[in-house]
Amino acid sequence: MFHIHEVIDQRTVTTVFQPLVDLAGGGLIGFEALSRGPAGTSPDRLFAAARKAGREAELDWVCRAAAFRTILATDPDPALTWFVNMEPRASRVPCPPDLAGIIDEARHRLRVVTEVTERSIADDPAGLLTATTGLRAAGWGVALDDVGADAGSLALMPFIHPDVVKLDMQLLHEPDEPHTARVAAAVGAYAEASGAVVLAEGIETARHAATARTMGATIGQGWHYGRPGPLPAHARAGSSLPFIEPPRLSVDTPFTIVSRKRPVTRTTKGRLMPMSRHLEALAGDGTQPPVLLACFQEARHFTPATATRFARIAMHSPLVAALGTGLGTEPAPGVHGTAFGPNDPLVGEWNVIVVGPHLAAALVARDLGDDGPDRERRFDFALTHDRALVLEAARALLPWLAPATSGELVSAAGSAFG
Repeated sequence: MFHIHEVIDQRTVTTVFQPLVDLAGGGLIGFEALSRGPAGTSPDRLFAAARKAGREAELDWVCRAAAFRTILATDPDPALTWFVNMEPRASRVPCPPDLAGIIDEARHRLRVVTEVTERSIADDPAGLLTATTGLRAAGWGVALDDVGADAGSLALMPFIHPDVVKLDMQLLHEPDEPHTARVAAAVGAYAEASGAVVLAEGIETARHAATARTMGATIGQGWHYGRPGPLPAHARAGSSLPFIEPPRLSVDTPFTIVSRKRPVTRTTKGRLMPMSRHLEALAGDGTQPPVLLACFQEARHFTPATATRFARIAMHSPLVAALGTGLGTEPAPGVHGTAFGPNDPLVGEWNVIVVGPHLAAALVARDLGDDGPDRERRFDFALTHDRALVLEAARALLPWLAPATSGELVSAAGSAFG
């Protein structure tokens, strides 16, 4: 039995480490740090208790600091890469003063890959964007964990643009399942386009290792290479894990981004509506549900019928958002929202963006300010299926989904990583 307040207040968290190896040559890449509470309490139990007590972010800082302290005490090989889990919401909470020193030392001395999950992207898109931007500014990498465990992880993968994609261990036990083939194909396409590394978890046998390589993995982790335990003395890296170029973060709106590279056409709202509905319908199809992001200008355009459609899509999609003046933070069940002022540049735009593992489309339109019947209002619009362009437009919307102001986000990022 443990008391979560005592665990956090007394910093009674320890760390064990599991090796990561190069599947081709067997060389050591680094280690994953795994937190343990009193009497080996699992991190799932610890964080569930901390969440209930309202201290999840502080526990996250405690766990990371414990891992860094243990690593630094061994005077580690600077070429080793250290995988450490993080809750992005912790980036909104300043580091406890007694842990700040070890966090800062780790930033300057260690080569770290921070692991996040699909859930963290869907729960707090802007918080994750802020956290990963700060991590990369510190020269660290980002890994997306448990890819394949949930269908939504594939659609969310390009939003975080991870340096490392970690395949869920269950895939190795179901290599002939159609779901496994779909995951491997989507991850392979992302890795080929971005240069990211694929890591397979849960390798217990040589056969698992061979299967992992057929799925595109080049790094392995599991009992076949070592169980979690103390750090071995004088561990040396056999090869290095490369980091990739992070995506450019645009301060422009989706219409500005797309219209710079695609032809713009002028038409009425009535003629745009079928296109908009078509893209929304794409978000509701298939076994790999995509992300759906939309701007409605004002709350009155997010009609009850539209709210019903978006709520239905949100039941299966990993991330659905509706933005507009007067819309709340959850304009329909399961739908992310935002509140921006009448002078915000997005007020003049009507955008529908869909991103899936094998699908990308964006309809972006700008209101010309006409009076008269609603369906006759004119818009300049552009349509694109260019994946890179669609992703750039989609990422530009994520900061509007933040529950905190941009100033608070910058402050939190600074306290977390600098």
